[in-house]
Amino acid sequence: MSVAKKDYKRITTKSLIEMKSNGEKISMLTAYDYTMAKIVDTAGVDVILVGDSASNVMAGHETTLPITLDQMIYHASSVVRAVERGLVVVDLPFGSYQSDPKEALRSAIRIMKESGGHAVKLEGGKEIKESIKKILHAGIPVMGHLGLTPQSIYKFGTYSVRAKEEEEAEKLIEDAQMLEKVGCFAVVLEKIPADLAKKVAESISIPVIGIGAGGGVDGQVLVIHDMLGMNNEFSPRFLRRYLNLYEEMTKAIGQYAADVKSSDFPNEKEQY
Repeated sequence: MSVAKKDYKRITTKSLIEMKSNGEKISMLTAYDYTMAKIVDTAGVDVILVGDSASNVMAGHETTLPITLDQMIYHASSVVRAVERGLVVVDLPFGSYQSDPKEALRSAIRIMKESGGHAVKLEGGKEIKESIKKILHAGIPVMGHLGLTPQSIYKFGTYSVRAKEEEEAEKLIEDAQMLEKVGCFAVVLEKIPADLAKKVAESISIPVIGIGAGGGVDGQVLVIHDMLGMNNEFSPRFLRRYLNLYEEMTKAIGQYAADVKSSDFPNEKEQY
């Protein structure tokens, strides 16, 4: 039986849990700057992730590892200033939480105080349990992230699908249940088998947001540069391109350059 969609004027962590219990799917996209965040929020996306993927799409790094806490705060503060409805979740970058729960708390506090973000996201399961608990005890909402965890790329050695083997799948389920038990409000599952993701979503009461994890979860997240087709070099199976902005923008910019060269721009109506 379908449930009437509730009109949320402001999305909170409680809103997301209500959405799951009501069978309403959760939409989530990344944003890293004011202008893009304004568009994403106006379009009605529920959760806006200031992802450490900014290291790739904004700075051109091969991995997410180089981005710093200061840089994440800069991107997050730009996004927060644009958003009126969505829940803004900010990634804690590599090196800002893994070594020490106290350092994790200091990093999370800086993000919340200096950016105005609404929650933080951490990659990992039981190995970072104490860091998550420390952050939660300070009243900061935490979103978990399991499966393919890009900050651990050099440990895995590949971006291929995770948890295909039984042992890793069982650990992922245990980690998801642990994240719920300690108090996380949601968890992202990245690039794992769809059947496993569905099983996880059914085994916990908090929302499960998937990326490359099939349709049996509670919501989906994509990197906005990928779904808008601004990046034409990244084509995983899970990506649906809703536009081809790379082609459109290249064409428009090329036309501008040509019009300047030919003195077509500006014309008489475009000057004072």
